Amino acid sequence: MKTFYKIIVALVLVLSVTVSAQSTTKVTKTVKIYGNCGMCKKNIETAGNQKNIAKVQWDSETKMATLVFNPAKTNQEEILKRIAAAGYDSDNHKAPDAVYDSLHGCCQYDRVTKKQK
Repeated sequence: MKTFYKIIVALVLVLSVTVSAQSTTKVTKTVKIYGNCGMCKKNIETAGNQKNIAKVQWDSETKMATLVFNPAKTNQEEILKRIAAAGYDSDNHKAPDAVYDSLHGCCQYDRVTKKQK
């Protein structure tokens, strides 16, 4: 009977380590997101962050953001869509004009126009 309990405990430990190892796999990407100031930084990071799923850190000097996320729960495109919905363009996602226009004056960066192919 004691051997049975030891086997059960060992199995539970092995399974818990395996499950936790799979859930902590993170992907890191760096992307350009347009903005200007500290208020932009706060808005961009707030829009992109999701507790235990995605973390965004944006640098106002370089306009580069580091995205760290769990690929089982989200992806780069979804994070960038949320940031665009908050008014901030990236190279692949343009913020809606009405949302961009509602940003504070200091946050209205020069928008890059895309060339038509």
